[in-house]
Amino acid sequence: MAEASSTESGKFDGLTADERAALKERTAELKAQAKRAKAADKAQQDEAELLAKIAELPDADRVIGERLHAMVKEEAPQLAPRLWYGMPAYAKDGAVLCFFQAASKFDSRYATLGFNAGARLDDGPMWPTSYALLELGDDEEQRIRELLRRAAG
Repeated sequence: MAEASSTESGKFDGLTADERAALKERTAELKAQAKRAKAADKAQQDEAELLAKIAELPDADRVIGERLHAMVKEEAPQLAPRLWYGMPAYAKDGAVLCFFQAASKFDSRYATLGFNAGARLDDGPMWPTSYALLELGDDEEQRIRELLRRAAG
């Protein structure tokens, strides 16, 4: 068993060097847990804000936004939901990877699913980075799922 240490004044401080090391390790563990809990709380808050924003959208945009959100959660659960310029977006390592722009946002005739440079959807020397959405049928959903997997991969 390790001996308890003394302070410089020679008084006993009650802890061995091993015990002090264990306390330092435990303190670091607790700090890391608190940091993870804050990150989890922030992620939950970000997703709640995103879902609230989708719920505020006019019906046509809301239906597309809800469906896109479900697809992202299924195909790329590692992406973090958040708002970006007041619209739903999904980030990887803190950078927005893809986003949904409702048609109602700028009085457009179609909603937009866009991808930023981090998505790496490269297909030769030219490729689309955004897609117009009027509705989501099976064919569109299949294509979006493929894009999400590639983008998040």
